Amino acid sequence: MSYSSLYARVAMASLLAASLAGCAAIQQHQKEDDAEWAATAPVTQPAPPPPDGSIYHDMQNLELFNDPRAHRIGDILTINLVEAMQASKKSETTTSKTDKVNVGAPEILGHSLSVAGGAAANSALNSANSFDGAGSSTQSNQLTGQFTVTVSQRLSNGNLIVRGEKWLTINQGKELIRLSGIVRPEDIAQDNSVDSTRVADARITYTGRGTLDQANTQGWLAKFFNSKWMPF
Repeated sequence: MSYSSLYARVAMASLLAASLAGCAAIQQHQKEDDAEWAATAPVTQPAPPPPDGSIYHDMQNLELFNDPRAHRIGDILTINLVEAMQASKKSETTTSKTDKVNVGAPEILGHSLSVAGGAAANSALNSANSFDGAGSSTQSNQLTGQFTVTVSQRLSNGNLIVRGEKWLTINQGKELIRLSGIVRPEDIAQDNSVDSTRVADARITYTGRGTLDQANTQGWLAKFFNSKWMPF
């Protein structure tokens, strides 16, 4: 076996091992991310005290009326996605510069240099530069729909930290939407819903996984050639 063939096999094995290690790291990161976005369970209520003839106990949950709106850890809240944003930017730049320099012929003993009666050492310098630039950018996003999240934490001022995700499997791919943020109880409607525009510090993610997502994603080598690190 030649050294070149052996070197090629070692390089191929090293590349395969690196690819497998990268895939394993990506899968592990996805599992940890999915566990972090799991639904929050309600806080376990303490066991009721033994009956002693009393109607009310401090350790017992007694609600005089039922409020359907989310207000406790683990409660469910419906988010109305009404995101619609549009941004545009336009810029124009125009510059121009003109330089003109004339240098007369030097004189020697009161006489200028001349050839056949004409000035021989006169010189002139002319330069002109101009630049015209224009650029424009327009971007619009729209996201509508509904999905449900759970209350993961109740802050000291009564505001609720909500978090949730929704998976949808279609043929060869999976669609994923995630949302987290802070909701004021006053903004929750009677039907236990709130618009996404009223969620503070909202982080909305809409992405996918599977065959279709991979087909729309550039490979690592293509990303390198299209990155800023490519000198050509």
